[in-house]
Amino acid sequence: MTFEAYEAIVDESGYEARGRERQALSLGIDRLERIQKGRFNLEDLVESLLYVRRLWTIFIEDLGNPENGLPEKLRADIISIGLWVIKEADRLREEKSNDVMQLIEINRLIRDALR
Repeated sequence: MTFEAYEAIVDESGYEARGRERQALSLGIDRLERIQKGRFNLEDLVESLLYVRRLWTIFIEDLGNPENGLPEKLRADIISIGLWVIKEADRLREEKSNDVMQLIEINRLIRDALR
């Protein structure tokens, strides 16, 4: 295998990973939009917020890995966003907040940046 072929595979796998991340974020956004529109029961609310929380926990763990290829400053910034998302999801689940729109918007921004 030549270096160029290897580089193409690595680039393609990164593209595929970003695609999976976009899909996961889109699913979270769909769930949050159902909450915003009032189309949920208590179990849906908890499951949706826990999904978003778990997703961002996975992102944070990956970003915290020194082998992650993103620049350190960018990783730190996204980790900060992720910690905020987790905190806000917990606040919604604990009924300390009812503002789902902020979570939807930040998840959209991150998802759209992955293109």
